[in-house]
Amino acid sequence: MGEFWKKLSLVLALIGFIISFGTTGYMVIEGWSFLDSLYMTVTTLTTVGYREIRELSDAGRWFTITLIIGGVGTMLYALSTGAKFILEGELQAIYGRRRLEKKMRELSDHYVICGYGRMGKIIAKELKNEKVKFIAIEKIPTVHGKEETFVITGDATQDEILKEVGIERAKGLITVLPTDAENLYVVLSAKGLNPTLFIVARAGEEGSEQKLLRAGADRVISPYHIGGLRIAHTVLKPAVVDFIELATKSGNIDLQLEEIAIPELSDYSGLSLDQCGFGKELGVIIVAIKKPNGDMKFNPTYLTLIEPGDTLIALGEVSKLKVLEGMITARK
Repeated sequence: MGEFWKKLSLVLALIGFIISFGTTGYMVIEGWSFLDSLYMTVTTLTTVGYREIRELSDAGRWFTITLIIGGVGTMLYALSTGAKFILEGELQAIYGRRRLEKKMRELSDHYVICGYGRMGKIIAKELKNEKVKFIAIEKIPTVHGKEETFVITGDATQDEILKEVGIERAKGLITVLPTDAENLYVVLSAKGLNPTLFIVARAGEEGSEQKLLRAGADRVISPYHIGGLRIAHTVLKPAVVDFIELATKSGNIDLQLEEIAIPELSDYSGLSLDQCGFGKELGVIIVAIKKPNGDMKFNPTYLTLIEPGDTLIALGEVSKLKVLEGMITARK
């Protein structure tokens, strides 16, 4: 759209220059008033064909000939080009809106990010790196450049906007709006529209966490609390923090933490970690196993059994983790 306005501005400037040139010429050569000179210039450039305001002198006639030859063609070109720009701009806006609506209708099992500020952009970047489908809602219109992020302008606290982004078909919602009140409102609205939705909410003030949980949020994150702990641990346990950053940093190919769910019908169900051979064959370490009821078993032994519904927390190279996920999801 910036290029469109730039071209349109140039067209308007060209039209203004031609009209100013003609008006000034008649005022200087014929000594006419500004209105008479402007009227004569416009009727000449637009080829309307009205009679002259007054009888022209020889110099005035030569100036009129020059204005017709040099100005009429330029004027018509500028007007046709301007109309073309306006029409194209409107068509692009209509086409872009329809394409956006079509994409939103096709979205399913996606995540909705409410708030596309600094935190929302970081979340979107991580989801994009993991090739997770998502759409963001931002109340204040912003220019997103070439980042190809699926962002719509709207108020995430309104049910109509949530329905527009397919909240009924969404897998989860992340709300990081500026105030806890807005996040609370989004949680209540989203949970009412989709009771099975997995919701992660941001809490800024003390006491807001429990309110958000009662409203229906599955997880509540306090950036200030986490940030404070991270700073303290960086001072007290720098090596541990370095390891965690290495294992959780997006795009790291050397080491990564990943969670892998065990399907109900899995060839590894009922086997121990030793029998599965994940460590021997792939060099992957099973750091913990999360049970369906939410219990977390840290540092499981080689005799620990894998059961349907378990979630393995695995540590290893990205390529090996992908192989492990393929082995677990595939059936013989």
